[in-house]
Order: sequence, then structure tokens, then C-alpha cells
Amino acid sequence: MDTIFALATAQGRAGIAIVRLSGPFAVPATERLCRAVPAKRGLRALRDGTGALLDEALILRFDAGHSFTGEEVVELHLHGSPAIVKAVLQVLSEMPEIRQAEAGEFTRQALESGRLNLAEVEGLADLIDAETERQRKQAIRVFSGALGALAEGWRASLIRAAALLEATIDFADEEVPVDVSPEVIGLLQRVMVEMRREADGVRIAERVRDGFEVAIIGAPNVGKSTLLNRLAGRDVAITSEIAGTTRDVIEVQMDLDGLPVTMLDTAGLRDTDDAIEELGVARARERATQADLRVHLVMDDAEMRDNLGPDDLLVLAKADLKGVDVLGVSGLTGAGVDALIAEVSERLQKKVASVGVAMRERHRIAMLRAIDYLSEAEDALKSGTGMTDLIAEDLRSAIRAVDSIVGRVDVEHVLDEIFSSFCIGK
Repeated sequence: MDTIFALATAQGRAGIAIVRLSGPFAVPATERLCRAVPAKRGLRALRDGTGALLDEALILRFDAGHSFTGEEVVELHLHGSPAIVKAVLQVLSEMPEIRQAEAGEFTRQALESGRLNLAEVEGLADLIDAETERQRKQAIRVFSGALGALAEGWRASLIRAAALLEATIDFADEEVPVDVSPEVIGLLQRVMVEMRREADGVRIAERVRDGFEVAIIGAPNVGKSTLLNRLAGRDVAITSEIAGTTRDVIEVQMDLDGLPVTMLDTAGLRDTDDAIEELGVARARERATQADLRVHLVMDDAEMRDNLGPDDLLVLAKADLKGVDVLGVSGLTGAGVDALIAEVSERLQKKVASVGVAMRERHRIAMLRAIDYLSEAEDALKSGTGMTDLIAEDLRSAIRAVDSIVGRVDVEHVLDEIFSSFCIGK
């Protein structure tokens, strides 16, 4: 592999800045800065080609096979001055044996050296981007190998099933003492049940990663914008007694018990001759349809009760003026807002309960492809057609689909997209 280097910490002034080198020339390149590289760690004076002092740095050395990338790695822990970082990077850039790392290239080295599989790389990307506690927990499960372990279990079961079938092919001219079909069918069914459960949870896992959407909808002047301002703790939406004030969807991001949630204030739903307002109403309906949960803000709690779906929540508006016992809120006074937030959070948490460890559309597609092959194999086994060689080929195709989850096969087309989300120093 090439030897690469980059600043591994954020740009700007800080207490410490870390420059990372990875590859076969990491140690020789560092020797040009400090002459003697410590065996593990140590303080060294860093100097440029003229002998001028650049900084006194803590140097950490990791042997090949024992580093994050799997290659030999050296880390320079510098004082966090932008001037020091610039000077050190300039000296490194003048060395012909090494080059500046591209986005995510350290992690790509870890993938290519076998230190991480593709699912773990995706988990690391999500871990770096995590902003809420639930996002962190979901990402750390995948980064720590939970999805890889699950895929390995499926792979082992399918290899066992394929071996049983291929044994009957190898001894087709002899009497096989045991019918392997029941064991093979049991293995396939167990794998398919687990795969379907994981595939069903992918959409919610994506929402945990990317954020849920909760749309506040209702008639004009029902108090949607006032409620959004109360939830945001600041004036993000214009409020007025004039109907049709909100023309576009206004978004506020929140953290509800560790879940990332975007609250949407939409245009008041009504028939109108105003072309601009009509466009806003159309956008409101479309966005509300796509939302994970809809809060119907109404003036009368009898409204819409017969038309509510499982992802609809009926809330009485301006409850401070009515003194009702049903779920109601007042954006003006804040009455009932905590109860509304608790209800929204509880409903979203119930959705999250179905999440497994697979969390990307790529994972879902691979599992569904494997399920299709396994279903065909199961049907053929139950029919007793005796086409054992074709059934075995279905199992091999299913194994390849499982292997694509962790990056053993068919993943080159997704690598550039994945690593483009990483920063230069990772």
C-alpha cells in the first residue's frame, strides 16, 4: 500500500493536533523529522530539512497488524497551533515516498488489510456522524461487529446446508442412509426468519441514523406555528391571526430521548384561491404523508377521530382556553407540551423496538435477494423433484448475497460512496 499522511484531528486551534502516517514508509518518514523513532512512544523534537525546530511532539508507533489500518502507523501528537500543523504537513508533503491521504483512506486501508469488514466501516461512518445517544448506540453495535457476526452465523448455516446437499450429489450412485432434507429445510427456515426480521427493521434503523420526521398539520390559525416555536424554544415560524401565514414547510431539529427528530410546521390545510398558498398546502400534504408521525392539531376533539391511522396523533389546540381532559396543548402558555413530547417520544420508541443491526438499504437488498434464493431452494426440497444440483446452486447464490453484506464480494460499486462521507484524516 501507499504510505499516506493527514491531520487526524479537527482544523483550527486546539490543545493537541494529531498527524497520522500509515504505510511501509511511515517510520522512515518520521525518522527524517526526529531521527530516532521510539519503539512504542516517546517525546521527540521535530525538525525540518534545515534543522530548524518545528515542535516537540509525543510520538506513538504502532506495528503492522496492531494498528487501526493494519499497516505500520505513526502518530505525531503536536501542540495544536495551526502554524505548527501547517509547517509539519508542509515538510511531510515534500517527501516523495509518502502522499496526502484522501477522504476515508485510513479506514479504506483497514478494510483492505482485513482489520474491518464493510459493515464495520459503515458503522464507523455512522458513529462519527452520530449526534444523539440512540444514533451512537446503533452505530457502535455495527462497528463492534454485530452485523458481521450475524452474517457469519447465516453463512455457517447455509454452508452446512449446502454441504449436506452436495454430499447427496457426490454419492448419487450409492445408498445415502439419511434423508438430509428435513435438516436442510430447518436450516433454511431459521435463516430466512432472522433475515426477514432484520430486513423489516432496516427502514427504522435508517430513520434512527437520518432522523424521524413529525409533521404538525391542521387548519389555518389553529396554532401550529405557535406550537413549533414553543417546541423549538425560539421564534422559528411567523405567527399571525391572518390565515395562510405559513406558506412553506418549516423544520426544527430536536433530540427526543436520544432519537433525532425533525418537527415540521406545515401550511394550514384549506381550499384557497391564492396560488402561492395552494402550493404550500400541496407541499404540506405531501410532506405530512411521508412523515413518520402526524400530529393533527384540531379545535374540536371530535374532529377526525374516525380517520386516524396508527401514525396519527390527535391533539386539541389552544387547550388553555378550554380546560379539557384529553391530550391538548397550548403553544402560547406551554400547557400540555411536555405531555405531547412524551407521547411522540413513546410512539417513536415503539417503532425503534423493531430495529436489529442491519441499518442500510444495501443490507436489506442483500438479505431479500438471499431470501428469494432460499425460498426457491425450500420449495424445491419440499416438492421432492430431486434437482439437488440446482438447489445447491441456489444456496451458493444465497451465500454470495450474505457475503456482500460484509464486503467479501460485489461491493466495489459502493466503496467510493461510503468513503466519500469520511473526513480526510479518517
